[in-house]
Amino acid sequence: MPPLRPPLARLHHVAVIASDYPRSRAFYTQVLGLAVVAETFRPARASWKLDLALPGGTQIELFSFPDPPPRPTRPEAAGARHIALAVADLDAWCDWLTGQGVAVEPLRTDPLTGARFTFFADPDGLPLELVETG
Repeated sequence: MPPLRPPLARLHHVAVIASDYPRSRAFYTQVLGLAVVAETFRPARASWKLDLALPGGTQIELFSFPDPPPRPTRPEAAGARHIALAVADLDAWCDWLTGQGVAVEPLRTDPLTGARFTFFADPDGLPLELVETG
């Protein structure tokens, strides 16, 4: 009999590489309002690592590296497609993002779940989704 697979606890973090660290740091902390857990400069890699807290304990790790290659396509490249964040009031978030100069796609409704959602992008074009859950 094969051993039982142990359960996964939760998503721990998502890693994002920024092409312009100060710009992306401002976006994630000021526009999205994520709290800084830790910020470390790694001299051997000429790289910043910024740990940002999401409610529930999940984190976004924001990295900088010298001259990272651009994302191949948006969002249908193989690999991770987008990061989805749950919000209670989608309209309020869309108003906030638009007021911050962030382009937000038209609101849609998921035909399977009935949840309203939209997409926008971080400063490097990484697709971010907001899903209304409350």
